[in-house]
Amino acid sequence: MPQDGSLLDSACALCEFGFPWDKLGLLYMESGFMFRKSGHELKGSLCLLKRYGFCNVQIVGICLTFPFVFGVEEGNLVDEIDGLLSDLRFLFLDFDFAASVERNVNVWHEVCRKIKVFYDLNDGKGEIVELIGRNKHVILEHGEKELIEKVEYFCRFGVKKVEVARLILQGSELLNLDLETPVINVLKLLKHIGMSSQGVGDVRKNYAHVLGTIKMANLPNVMKAMGLHEWFFDKIKDGNHRLLTSYITSYPNEDHDKGYKSCLKTFDDARTPTHNMNKLNFMHAIGFGENTLTMNILTHMHGTSEELQNRFDCLLRLGIEFSKLCKIITRQPKILSQNPEILEKKINFLCQEMGNSLEVLDTFPAFICFDLENRIKPRFRFHMWVLEKGLSSKNYSIASMIATSDKNFVGRVSRIHPAAPKHWFEQFYPKKL
Repeated sequence: MPQDGSLLDSACALCEFGFPWDKLGLLYMESGFMFRKSGHELKGSLCLLKRYGFCNVQIVGICLTFPFVFGVEEGNLVDEIDGLLSDLRFLFLDFDFAASVERNVNVWHEVCRKIKVFYDLNDGKGEIVELIGRNKHVILEHGEKELIEKVEYFCRFGVKKVEVARLILQGSELLNLDLETPVINVLKLLKHIGMSSQGVGDVRKNYAHVLGTIKMANLPNVMKAMGLHEWFFDKIKDGNHRLLTSYITSYPNEDHDKGYKSCLKTFDDARTPTHNMNKLNFMHAIGFGENTLTMNILTHMHGTSEELQNRFDCLLRLGIEFSKLCKIITRQPKILSQNPEILEKKINFLCQEMGNSLEVLDTFPAFICFDLENRIKPRFRFHMWVLEKGLSSKNYSIASMIATSDKNFVGRVSRIHPAAPKHWFEQFYPKKL
């Protein structure tokens, strides 16, 4: 009961200051320790915040958005809290947010939450504050959900988060764009953004899997699939965002390739149209274009879209670059037909026991397709035995070691030493084969 009395005392003190009763539950979940203070102590904490020049409704909005500010008296995060409050005072007073915002707790809470979207992109450092102030219309005219969606979209280009904050604050026209549904042509967009003729030619030659049309929602990963995500972002920042807005305005919906449309029709007649469509959407989401090559690759993959995504993510976590992984899939689609555990074992064996880097996969992506226990391990270990015994000084490439047929492999072994085949079959050859 004493605890309940303390909670009630704290709640009453907060409500008396101006905190909405229906927000106290949220505040308790975010910063429960403050409710262990007496009402008198809470009032003291709130008075400390008023010394920064904030009015009651502003303080309520700040506390609901950044509840850690109540840590002032405990001495925790003192520098961070002072930095935040100083930054907010700079915004509210120097940039005159107060004159533009209704004197209402809910409105100020919403304003603070929108400021937090950008503040968090710079890890709470104040460098972004002046940019927020000079572009306060972004905060005042757009909703929090809208801001978060655009921030998440441009963060997918893999650039520094503070660069995303600058892009959106300096290019507020981007907030009015539909970055999900428009269908665009990859090569047309690259030319429009400023890629040279030679660069476009290189894309045609080396990245056929991304060509054709794509949905805007998939643009970040399409650029990653070509290794052009940072280049693209650099092209549209520093006021050049209009290149993107003008392109979408000029070419709002491109028509699909005829071959691609023909393949889509076969999905309707298939036994599992929804399953096939989900797999296709997975392919587009990781950067493959709407073209016949993508359709052909898809036929060699087995598993649900969720399973394919898990396998793709597994290979990324293991260190394969996004663009290289997409090219590997183009050449060896079956790698995504394997479970993550198997993929991890193969990559670990390649790097740890065989002592190779992932660059081997650039020239020999089929490595991941071979059986680890019955092909890769026995052949590699036999090769090491041959070298250790001094029976051969030739160090075969991994492709030659693994991809050679059984017949040719045994023939090579017999040329190394007359007794080598016997040792291969007795000591290394998988017994269950």
